[in-house]
Amino acid sequence: MPPLLTEIPAPHFNLLLTLESGQTFHWHPHGAGWVGTIGDRPVFIEQRKNSLWISKGADPLVKHYFALDHPLEKIYETFPKDPNMAAALDFCSGITVMQQPVWECLATFITSSMKQVAHIRQMSLAIRKTFGEPIVYPGFELHSYPTPERLAAATEQQLRDCKLGFRAKNLLGTARMIASGEIDLEAIRFMDDEAALAELCKLPGVGEKVANCVLLFAYGRLRAFPIDVWIERVLREMYFKGKRKVTVEKLKRFSSEYFGPYGGYAQQYLFHHARKTYRSTSNS
Repeated sequence: MPPLLTEIPAPHFNLLLTLESGQTFHWHPHGAGWVGTIGDRPVFIEQRKNSLWISKGADPLVKHYFALDHPLEKIYETFPKDPNMAAALDFCSGITVMQQPVWECLATFITSSMKQVAHIRQMSLAIRKTFGEPIVYPGFELHSYPTPERLAAATEQQLRDCKLGFRAKNLLGTARMIASGEIDLEAIRFMDDEAALAELCKLPGVGEKVANCVLLFAYGRLRAFPIDVWIERVLREMYFKGKRKVTVEKLKRFSSEYFGPYGGYAQQYLFHHARKTYRSTSNS
């Protein structure tokens, strides 16, 4: 057991489900818990019933990163009362919408395009090992996520060597725009949702889906509703079954109105439930 742990309450939180729900990709199982980095800080975290035991001194980082202040019971009350949402809630109860470092979240979701979670993890760890700073934690080779400036100085081939494929060009272009100050990620924090979305979409490899992921998982815009292939399938099959000519724009409008102020939570639960149950009942 790692020494010098601190206990913090987490009565409605489920650590395992949250880490496996496709929001973050660099944590390592360790004993009864997990080891990873929050920014440039190594952190051990273990759940014991309604408490988390974490590296001493990491309390503020962990509470923010895992969104332990989000009122899950209140959020659940805002979910639409339909069988699809009820099934997702039952399957995913305890997952929080994490609040990650903005650049790390943006870069990771740029590399996630058309990739499964296991592949995103491989790319994320390769980028960290190749370009990030080593972080000391006994028994683990940890690295921080490289800064925009560090990646801006890389070549496209170096990024392709991390198995990014066509995503290398997009990540490099985005890193250079941010490193040069052309796009200010901190300024986006103070924009309204529409302006923030438009600003993020100026970056290479960032469409509305990736931009909404960043708004949700880094900027805390809990109404943001990313629509990827999984969510589009859920919406079409569960809410528009048998209806033709349902455009993506109509799906966006429906999602914004139907799922309400915590639409991002509804999206995350529908996403994780669909991804896990689809895999368990298919041969794909």
